Amino acid sequence: MSKHCPVTGKKPVSGNRVSHANNKTKRVFEPNMQEKRLWSPALGRFVRIRLSARGLRIIDKRGVDAVLADLKQQGVKF
Repeated sequence: MSKHCPVTGKKPVSGNRVSHANNKTKRVFEPNMQEKRLWSPALGRFVRIRLSARGLRIIDKRGVDAVLADLKQQGVKF
């Protein structure tokens, strides 16, 4: 599965792992992805969506139906 959050747009970014001796090797910072089952009153059903923890906070703030409407407008399937 993709490690891309449809709500926030977060995706993996690369950086360096730095040791105590200041040796640098490549590493990947991945978003904190969660798979959630959310109830949508407008649709009258549960919606299973994979999003980041920050995306969950956005849904708590704006409401699940408002966020799902934005995702549908972007063409995201759920």
